[in-house]
Amino acid sequence: MKLSKSLLFLCICTFMACKSEEKEQDRPNILIILSDDQGWGDLSFTGNPNLKTPNIDRLGVEGVSFDRFYVSPVCSPTRAEMLTGRYHLRGGVSGTSAGQERLDLDEVTFAEVLKKSGYVTGAFGKWHNGMQHPYHPNARGFDEFYGFCSGHWGDYFSPPLEHNGKPVQGDGFLANDLTAKAMQFIEENQAHPFLVYLPLNTPHSPMQVPDRWYDSFAKKELDSLVQNEDQEFTKAALAMCENIDWNVGRIMDKLKSLDLEENTIVIYFSDNGPNSFRWNGGMKGRKGSTDEGGVRSPLFIQWKGTIPGGEVVEEISSAIDLFPTLMELLGIEHNSEKPFDGKSLKPLIFNEASQWEDRIIYRHWNNRTSLRTQNFLLDHEGALFDMGKDPFQQNPIQDQMKELTAELTASKASWEREMAEEMDKSSKIRSFTLGAPGAKYTQMPARDGEAHGQIQRSNRFPNDSFFTNWVSLEDSITWDVEVLESGKYQVDLYYTCPKIDIGATFRLQLGENYLDGKVDIAHDPPLKGMENDRVERMESYVKDFKPMSLGEINLESGEATLSMKALEIPGNQVMDLRLIVFTKTN
Repeated sequence: MKLSKSLLFLCICTFMACKSEEKEQDRPNILIILSDDQGWGDLSFTGNPNLKTPNIDRLGVEGVSFDRFYVSPVCSPTRAEMLTGRYHLRGGVSGTSAGQERLDLDEVTFAEVLKKSGYVTGAFGKWHNGMQHPYHPNARGFDEFYGFCSGHWGDYFSPPLEHNGKPVQGDGFLANDLTAKAMQFIEENQAHPFLVYLPLNTPHSPMQVPDRWYDSFAKKELDSLVQNEDQEFTKAALAMCENIDWNVGRIMDKLKSLDLEENTIVIYFSDNGPNSFRWNGGMKGRKGSTDEGGVRSPLFIQWKGTIPGGEVVEEISSAIDLFPTLMELLGIEHNSEKPFDGKSLKPLIFNEASQWEDRIIYRHWNNRTSLRTQNFLLDHEGALFDMGKDPFQQNPIQDQMKELTAELTASKASWEREMAEEMDKSSKIRSFTLGAPGAKYTQMPARDGEAHGQIQRSNRFPNDSFFTNWVSLEDSITWDVEVLESGKYQVDLYYTCPKIDIGATFRLQLGENYLDGKVDIAHDPPLKGMENDRVERMESYVKDFKPMSLGEINLESGEATLSMKALEIPGNQVMDLRLIVFTKTN
């Protein structure tokens, strides 16, 4: 039977489409799970006798475990290094708030590379490398984002979050909610290669966790207590870690149920050392420290059926290695103008590194730098330790090994000079961007503003705070901004105000353009969060802030000061202010 030319063409096209879809589906998916403030020792895998983490442990048993994997001492630097394969200072990340957490726009993330290579990409959780576009995750390679962009959050039970820039309300305990959204994304995109980045918010404070996980720890006597340990804090942290383990089990079960486990590369690690003094294998240091305990993290990489299970890699590695490792595992060529500081770990994963050259990994925070070779650690004060013989950093040996100490000290000084030069390139004060092309929403939170006069933050840590005590006509709040695209913007602010104080009028102004508003609806919810705290917190308590529409404003591109100032205060105060949202309308 002869086929017509048109029918033959249709058959060929159908065949090619099927082959193309088959090829696309054969490409491995990527699932990266990043915990927040979980130390190396917060797993039963690493020997902690106080908790059980069977689902996370299984990733190390069925995949490969990196025994000497290093991250930064705090959150945003580690995230920047993972995303770029480069030291965080090169990308302008020097802090965790006030804009210092933003990753320079000329840095390329692995999500951008994967997206260009045909992957659908989603991030669900704590971003912490910039909020406003083009620093926002939707502008750094992620098609989908659900979570929060700040460094930490003040409430873990149905808190205010965002979905692709739009404020939304969370659904239940935050780590569970984030995992559920990631699972939904996987199910919806199972026919395509996907990247899922799941940066969970726990066990970062506030120490909140549902009873289901806390109850087993509440009256438990902990083993292996360490000096200065707060047992109640530890119990909450470990309960949060067991909750993480439950969520890891859930998302792994989702992969299995969709028959995706053998076609998905799963990576698990933490962003820094533990956020309290607790069991951590006896290592010196905790979160914020450049000593071993502050920067050593578990790292598990599982690819069922491809990566041999149960292997333990002793060679040192770092968050800067994950980008180049993914590129080589996926067979994607990436030729960046900015070279990697990291290197591919693929030869170690497959036990193909017959000769693996020793290297130096640098860790930096708060003007302190340490470095690590395979066998030695030079701390920020210049003390040298043989980590094979002295893993707890008890016996400095710089006087016995003067030549090596001098060599490593020179390397550290050279690296610090190079990083200082890199930071000088980013030293210009960067305004907070507003109205970037392609971005519908821009959020200006209290975190990024400056209070003048008697106005105060609700907490000394800016990341989770709101402005309060706005009591004078001389008071003001300002943001240094750069409008990237002229146009009309709907403006909504999130406020609270008791009934006795309604009636205040105020002006929001940017350049020559302004909007006047009036607080004419009382909204005075109580502070909350304390009812869910397991231990005393550092963060600000929160409130349910109400949106108020101010109308539309015309904004001209360029740098200017966004300001809010009261025009009339008939009561005791104007309002408490958490957030301003600009929505592009044309």
